[in-house]
Amino acid sequence: MIRPSVLVFAGSDPSGGAGLQADIQAISALGAHPLSAITALTVQDNDHVFNVHPVPAGLVQQQAHALIAKMDIGVVKIGIVGNRANADAIADIIQLMRQRRPALQVVLDPVLASGHGDSLSQDNPVNAIASLLPLATIVTPNLPEASGLCGGDRRLDTQVETLLSYCPNVLIKGGHDCGPDVVNRWFTNGNQCTWTWPRLEGGFHGTGCTLASAIAALLALGKPMVEAIEEAQAYCHQALQSAYAIADGQRIPNRCVLLEEGK
Repeated sequence: MIRPSVLVFAGSDPSGGAGLQADIQAISALGAHPLSAITALTVQDNDHVFNVHPVPAGLVQQQAHALIAKMDIGVVKIGIVGNRANADAIADIIQLMRQRRPALQVVLDPVLASGHGDSLSQDNPVNAIASLLPLATIVTPNLPEASGLCGGDRRLDTQVETLLSYCPNVLIKGGHDCGPDVVNRWFTNGNQCTWTWPRLEGGFHGTGCTLASAIAALLALGKPMVEAIEEAQAYCHQALQSAYAIADGQRIPNRCVLLEEGK
């Protein structure tokens, strides 16, 4: 039996809580197979990023070409790219892949900074991903990222209008808001949907990576977009509910939770 594959472009997190390590766990847990092209080596723990070392763009392309030459890839998931050169290299790869598979779906998690505001790019992070936004099928910013992508504008309607001009699906996550609930909003041309989840106490490392990778895995399994978004949120919430500690600070989502429960 051939398992559908998701090609992930992301940075490596030595703490195992976010980035490529989180992507691999989430995609595997939901029944797809993760393929990986490392974009950056980071120096971080479960709370802070201390340094980011982008992988040379040519090496990013070599990793991807070795995979796409042999394997059928259903979905691409993009996390941190490290710099503009890597983003442009990934854009070229996606355009090549779409020559073979025009309907290739791309999940872009526009990670502009860590949860504590630490930079994750050597270049201006918004400019660094500019070439990827028009290629994305869905973009999944949190509230600060949505504002950053829209020139600092915090008005939801303006953010939605701006982001939909690039990408057909926009999921704006409400984890950085306040209040007893987290409200996530999906927008597409002519349609929208809102989900509300109880806000859990404490901080978590790699939540955005987990959600975006879960969406990618479910799309690779053939789920329609709205179902993939809804089921990915349920999976992510369950992973956060059973999160565990490895040190003081942010906890690690338990991304194997659904497998452990046999679901």
